[in-house]
Amino acid sequence: MPAYIIGRLQMRDPSWLDKYRATVPSLVAKHGGRYLVRGGKMETLEGNAALPTSFVILEFPSMDDARGFYRDPEYAPFIQLRQAGSDLEMVLVEGL
Repeated sequence: MPAYIIGRLQMRDPSWLDKYRATVPSLVAKHGGRYLVRGGKMETLEGNAALPTSFVILEFPSMDDARGFYRDPEYAPFIQLRQAGSDLEMVLVEGL
């Protein structure tokens, strides 16, 4: 069953982005994942919350594959890099 990592990102300092984008997509692919959403235009249809700087949605073959990506030791330094320049709300949800 597919699983999705959904992130709502608020940028504080974009200096980390180039390094992150140069490596992380290959780590996502290593675990069978792919990007469905990475940025793009947004509009609020319901609710009052301010829009974040960016949304990201990753699709993986399973919850275990998604966890494998997030827990991959190669990804750990990129988590720290991202956290130094942004705030992220991230959830893992099982699909249909």
